[in-house]
Amino acid sequence: MLGALALSGCQTTKKGSRKNKHAAVGRTNFGAAALENPNQSHSSRGPLGRQNSYSSVPTNGPFLAMTFDDGPHPENTPRLLDMLRARNIKATFFVTGENARKHPDILRRIVAEGHEIGNHTQTHAKLTTLGQSQIRNEIIACHQAVQSATGILPRSFRPPYGAITPDQKAWIKAEFGMPSIMWSVDPEDWKKPGINVVTSRLVNGASRGGILLLHDIHKSSIDATPGTLDQLVGRGYQFLTISQLINLEG
Repeated sequence: MLGALALSGCQTTKKGSRKNKHAAVGRTNFGAAALENPNQSHSSRGPLGRQNSYSSVPTNGPFLAMTFDDGPHPENTPRLLDMLRARNIKATFFVTGENARKHPDILRRIVAEGHEIGNHTQTHAKLTTLGQSQIRNEIIACHQAVQSATGILPRSFRPPYGAITPDQKAWIKAEFGMPSIMWSVDPEDWKKPGINVVTSRLVNGASRGGILLLHDIHKSSIDATPGTLDQLVGRGYQFLTISQLINLEG
């Protein structure tokens, strides 16, 4: 059951009931069988992982996945990418289709620098308020935006607000090959509690195989990122993309 914390994972002014501007292009066009593109390192090579959903991945190594939602943002995301590049850290960006279409150059930079892009729907829709065909349209429209900018397709999916049912996770995995990615630590950075608070929550909440959540649409979240990364590295953690982390699954 989704609790209040789970629903707090993203904050936005977009409404899930908003009519999607992009018509569905057919159920199978972006289904798991059609996601092959061996010439692209981040494109799908079949369904990712065995589970329908992950909030962490059991691992014996000191590995974490750093994830950023809701972007790309024209100022914050490039600044974040500079921080990650300076530390040789790879992350996963769960982008909305709307923002992806506005800033395709930033998506191309994300991929060029070795990061991963995940699907976060077209309009940041709350899936538990939508029917299956509406959700399908949201996912496909975001897929189209990412593919148009980068030539690749996302391998993982994050439901806005963390709002998703077990049945929805199952059919998204079956149809698109994408597990729904939740998180092990949500610092509630969208509430803007302060840089030190965000950093403390992430660092103290981190554990092996964890998935950490931030939002690159908020300047304060990016301000908290350097200290967070440096402290986690200081504790011996290494950073992987979501696909890399899931591929460690025993």
